Amino acid sequence: MKSFLNSIKGPCRLFLFLLFLTSVANAQLVGKVVSIADGDTFTMLVDNEQIKVRLHGIDCPEKSQPYGNVAKEFLSSSIFGKVVSVKKLDVDRYGRTIGMVTVDGVNINEKLLEEGLAWHYKYFDKNAAWAKLEDVSRKEKKGLWKEPNPTPPWEWRKQKSN
Repeated sequence: MKSFLNSIKGPCRLFLFLLFLTSVANAQLVGKVVSIADGDTFTMLVDNEQIKVRLHGIDCPEKSQPYGNVAKEFLSSSIFGKVVSVKKLDVDRYGRTIGMVTVDGVNINEKLLEEGLAWHYKYFDKNAAWAKLEDVSRKEKKGLWKEPNPTPPWEWRKQKSN
């Protein structure tokens, strides 16, 4: 194998290296969920290693905000103790894997939006379909959208730090 790799020259070697990096960056993780931190963060066990996962493209209310515990309970009832699949998209500054989570064929990121338990985090995700999911939940006054003027978690965190 080593001699094969050494025989590859120039652009082909670079291409294979970039292909390898892409496959590592978009790794699919499969493991059992062992704890729930809040509505959009949990820990899973993959090959006896604990991996903290933050759901991509959404932001649930903080636990001390209205619907924060509801979002946490929803996530827990959806994935706790189950084997989930995480499409790893990135790693954040806290070392958490940022990903798309599915269990039993259901996209959990989207489900939280549909249930009105998360904002579409448009700063990090430009998916128009997800913006529509949030809009529909708002119009139907689902979950946190029952509140007259809910504070987005990123604004709440900013207010709390000041």
